[in-house]
Amino acid sequence: MKIIATLCSSFLILASSFATEQRPNIVFLLIDDLGYADCGFNGGKDIHTPSIDKLAAEGTVLESLYVQPVCSPTRSALMTGRYATHTGVYTIVRPHATWGLPLTERTLANALHDAGYATAITGKWHLGEFEPAYLPTARGFDHHYGHYFGMLDYFTHLRGQDLDWYRDGKQIKEEGYTTHLLSREACRIITEKDKTKPLFLYVPFNGVHTPLEVPDEYLKPYGELKGARQKLAGMLSAVDEAIGQIVAALDKTGQRENTLIIFSTDNGGPPPGSNTPLRAFKGSIYEGGVRGCAFANWPGHIPAGKRLKEPMHTVDWYPTLVKLAGGTLEQKTALDGKDVWPMLTQGAPSPHDAILCVQSPTVAALRMGDWKLVMNGGTTDSEGAPKAKGKKGKSMAAESGETLALYNLATDIGEKQNLATQEPERTSAMRARLAEFLKDAVTPGQMGHEATALIEQPKKKAK
Repeated sequence: MKIIATLCSSFLILASSFATEQRPNIVFLLIDDLGYADCGFNGGKDIHTPSIDKLAAEGTVLESLYVQPVCSPTRSALMTGRYATHTGVYTIVRPHATWGLPLTERTLANALHDAGYATAITGKWHLGEFEPAYLPTARGFDHHYGHYFGMLDYFTHLRGQDLDWYRDGKQIKEEGYTTHLLSREACRIITEKDKTKPLFLYVPFNGVHTPLEVPDEYLKPYGELKGARQKLAGMLSAVDEAIGQIVAALDKTGQRENTLIIFSTDNGGPPPGSNTPLRAFKGSIYEGGVRGCAFANWPGHIPAGKRLKEPMHTVDWYPTLVKLAGGTLEQKTALDGKDVWPMLTQGAPSPHDAILCVQSPTVAALRMGDWKLVMNGGTTDSEGAPKAKGKKGKSMAAESGETLALYNLATDIGEKQNLATQEPERTSAMRARLAEFLKDAVTPGQMGHEATALIEQPKKKAK
């Protein structure tokens, strides 16, 4: 009987080990304000990104991954699998703002943690910090190291007069360039990880967001570039070096073959970043604001050397990764994201019949196949041009009411030719579909304020 018990115990250990090996580590690299065409793999010529380009070449480039126009909304979409129309996170969560990612939302970290993953974030959270319940360590992450907001000084870690650098909710003072520190922490986590658990490591770098700061040594290879572009080049080179170190840590610890690496920007790049050949920049619902520079890499599982044109959205990572991890998608909040694993690995078509890109409930775009409808896009400051003004300084869109533009991205990726009047039936059908997406849209911050009430209510009762 003892022999049988020992054999059964050994079998269970082996089965558990096998199950762990089959479930990949997940390393999600999110680069702040990276332009669509700043990296070599996506057409960049003047900035050296060898580590990033090697990963892209050995994986599948996602040519049509949609993100949000600005930072916090993309992070919310990633963490919840839900559009901003359902979370209320349409815009940036400012320091000390009394709202954040609603507490009613289950996060990707929650779901993966429940599935048995160790979870860690090294970098920028940007989804609320005014109450402990909004911090990453209260939203499914075992560990957080880094900052809560953007725009911090890369060397002092100050945002204005406030120190924005933390370890597990406690403010700390450290010396060092933030990109270097985040890489060092990510490598430490990889090296010291619990071997009985797969790892979800979320690395949202603050590079290459302003302020444009980098050690002088990273500027030297870019003497031919001038001003802001030279600084951006140095900053991206530092991020590329950091990613190379993270991959090396996976290799050194024997985990690389069982690690899915996802690389993405959080929104289109602002100047001096390059979004060529896309229209506009960060903050816009045109392609230059919402089409991300991205790829996925998992040796032996995701095809190498492939460029995928099928559209997907950041909300899709949530159900895709949770299913891959063996977790459950049973939850109170309905998902907008779809499982894109068959698309990534087997050449299946996009599971979406339509994808929403939204800046607010009244400024939105819809992609259906090769066609894209833009509602109230206008000419925005984010395009590097002044807004068109009408009488008494009002915008042209405000004077004429709702504006619609229709583009065929297959032939006009730069969104230069508005075909709305030439395609009235298509425009009408897509407008109706967009209306379906927006009919239950919450107002900006609405869900955040409701969540605030949830944690303030007990305080009121206690008085």
